[in-house]
Amino acid sequence: MKKINRAKLFIQNNMEIFRCPFCQNKITSLQDNSIVCINGHVINLNKKGTLHLLTHGVKSDYDNKELWNARRTLLQAGLFSPIIEQIMKELPAKKLKIIDVGCGEGTPLINLARSREKYNDILIGFDISKDAINLATQNELHPFFCIADLANLPFMDNSIDAIIDIFSPSSYGEFLRVLKNEGKLYKVIPNANYLIELRHLLYGDTGSRKSSYSNDKVLNLFSKHFPNFESKRIRYKFNLTPENFKNLLLMTPLSWGASNEQLEYSRQNPLNEITVDVTLLIA
Repeated sequence: MKKINRAKLFIQNNMEIFRCPFCQNKITSLQDNSIVCINGHVINLNKKGTLHLLTHGVKSDYDNKELWNARRTLLQAGLFSPIIEQIMKELPAKKLKIIDVGCGEGTPLINLARSREKYNDILIGFDISKDAINLATQNELHPFFCIADLANLPFMDNSIDAIIDIFSPSSYGEFLRVLKNEGKLYKVIPNANYLIELRHLLYGDTGSRKSSYSNDKVLNLFSKHFPNFESKRIRYKFNLTPENFKNLLLMTPLSWGASNEQLEYSRQNPLNEITVDVTLLIA
């Protein structure tokens, strides 16, 4: 089945989830290759089977094909596998409507779809990066991917069972709006030792504000919105081949502030393992 036809079938079967990003009213019909809201706003599906649900232009540091290909290679090698496995353990054992916020090139959601295939979940991933979403649509599983803004979620009130947010910014008001009363948010945040070896390789272990990291601000904001949250720490080592070390440098924002000299020094002294240290927040 062509991607656009597969997308049309998904929308036809799940139209009640979507709302118009322009007027915040429900989508009422699928006409040819377009969705139409109750006020007549028309949004076209492209040939890759995605919807562009932004209402304004967006400039992003993440619109970089090389970055997303590097990230896909690392994630398919298992960089985030223990994180996804822990999220899967926490999800209810029943059919769910799940959105992945800032889904990137789609590997986490695709892995989730593969592991929960028996539940026939309704899975939607979105990102503001067109390059990321174009890459995500290259899978043959059933998640639906679109370009959208987390500050203006294109989903109806009380329509979503679970939100997954791995290292993405958050819009808690929007999350609360779209979640069902019994719905849950699964947010992954880095801890101080996340990729600590790379941080020290690039910036040294003292004397630079980039040598260390604290998630206190993120955690405090989360607790204000969800005071009764649960947390689970996930920590492990991930082995790096020389090629995947290069991919790590390409994919992580940690390297974006490095000088050419710091980057060249890192390339000449590749790491053979990295620490993944994160906290899964559940609310």
